[in-house]
Amino acid sequence: MSTILGVYLIMNLIGLIVMKVDKERAKKHQYRISENTLWLIAVFGGAVGTTAGMQLFRHKTKHVSFKFGFPILAIAEVILLGYFYSL
Repeated sequence: MSTILGVYLIMNLIGLIVMKVDKERAKKHQYRISENTLWLIAVFGGAVGTTAGMQLFRHKTKHVSFKFGFPILAIAEVILLGYFYSL
């Protein structure tokens, strides 16, 4: 079980960092991280981190799919994590 929690924490840290990096690149008009990559990170356990990064760095907040999708996915991931730890 600790492996699941470790992977979950790492993925969320990656999600937070990736949102920060993409925001910095957007400000500098540099090559951006694709939206598909952001979604893959969120789907594979990093939704809480990407949601936090979206709010903290005010990034992708006007995109409806991110604005609602990341938080819904984050809630689902927390529920699943709670379920695995209740077994």
